[in-house]
Amino acid sequence: MNNSFLFLSILLPIIGSIFVLVVGKKFSGFLSFIIILFTLFSTIMLIPQVIKGTTIVTSYFFADALNVFFAVVSSLVAMLIVIYSLDYMKKYKNLTGYYFFITLFSGSMMGLLFSSNLILIYVFWEISALCSWWLIGFHQEEEHLKAANKAFLITFSAASLMLIGFILVYLNTNTFNLIELKGSDISYLPFVLIFIGIMAKSCVFPLHTWLPSAGVAPSPVTAFLHAAVLVKIGIYGFARFFCNTFQSPPYMMKYVAVLAAISAIIAGCSALRETDIKRILAYSTISQLGFIFVGLAINSKIGIIGALIFVFAHALGKAGLFLTAGIIEQKTGTKDIKKLGGMMKVLPISGIAFILCSISVIGIPPLAGFFGKLFVIISPIEKKEFILSILVIFSSILTLLYLLRFFNNVFLGQVIYSDIKEDKNLMLVSVCFLAILSLVGGILINYPAELIKIAQEQMAIFR
Repeated sequence: MNNSFLFLSILLPIIGSIFVLVVGKKFSGFLSFIIILFTLFSTIMLIPQVIKGTTIVTSYFFADALNVFFAVVSSLVAMLIVIYSLDYMKKYKNLTGYYFFITLFSGSMMGLLFSSNLILIYVFWEISALCSWWLIGFHQEEEHLKAANKAFLITFSAASLMLIGFILVYLNTNTFNLIELKGSDISYLPFVLIFIGIMAKSCVFPLHTWLPSAGVAPSPVTAFLHAAVLVKIGIYGFARFFCNTFQSPPYMMKYVAVLAAISAIIAGCSALRETDIKRILAYSTISQLGFIFVGLAINSKIGIIGALIFVFAHALGKAGLFLTAGIIEQKTGTKDIKKLGGMMKVLPISGIAFILCSISVIGIPPLAGFFGKLFVIISPIEKKEFILSILVIFSSILTLLYLLRFFNNVFLGQVIYSDIKEDKNLMLVSVCFLAILSLVGGILINYPAELIKIAQEQMAIFR
């Protein structure tokens, strides 16, 4: 029975995306929502088995605590973004194409997460790149097409190097199977090549530049890229390859941790200088991803648990922030924080949702982000890497500063757009639900943490 839910998680969104094309514009959004809802249900149904520490294995796919955790988080956030899209996107043309690629994008994520074969992972990796290329260029204008091409060229080129790394692994081990590769050594060259692919997908400096440019896409697309699917692919790849499967070369994980901390600080400083609301949040994502990489690269129990908890918190919080930004942009027609102000008085519910999502990303208790950030900060201290810990703390302070600046400029001060009002629609429902989940996820942190703990214990076997 569990095998059925494993296959359904992959096949529902991939095959379902074809039916989205068939039904056409009128029903494409609703069908996309139903498909992703049932995909979420299928991934949730895998939890009872994998939380016992069991791995469900088929010929080319498998499910354990790590990939089921990512699958549930990804499909949950994707579903809420599609609900938001039903109102946000209705004024645009080519909705059939939009919902087709959103659904296929979700399917590529599921396929990548559950694949046990390195070549299959690469195939789904590149399908996600094609989906993001079309979605970033949705408006088909010159600026948007340039941003889409930039994203595709960077991620595709880096993924090609990653494929060479996979081939080198095969030449050394005679297998592409992740389960058979567990515990095997990986040399410096394939490690670096695979990590370059991960860097581009999850926007580690200096391969981060495509993500802020992708802010030209519609807000649900940017939320999808930042919170639901695309940048999480690289995080999962790193956790799967270098924390769960391969014995990494000496010192390489330390170099990754330092690079990730530097990336987090550079992105945080960039967010402090930006005035475009979506570019601020894009640099925020790059910074938080660097923070997560530090926790994973430390490769300790508390570091991995902290990183995965923050993956959960960041997905909910950052989706909420981008979707709130979408409401503001749609209402005012601007993304410039210098031209905004007083939104708390005209969009009070959106403002409260923004606060809850922000303090989770910042890491303030009792929201989910607090526990993840605390554990990641402690992890380098445990390893006596005090400079690294200081860098991580500094990046967290930057998060506080740029999100406070955002809130102050956009929601406080003089009301500039006094003629707008808050619509009680599906967009607001999605934003509120993400804010509530950020709060409840912190109060009931033991529930996601239980699955995360099993994932960490399975990693520890091979460290």
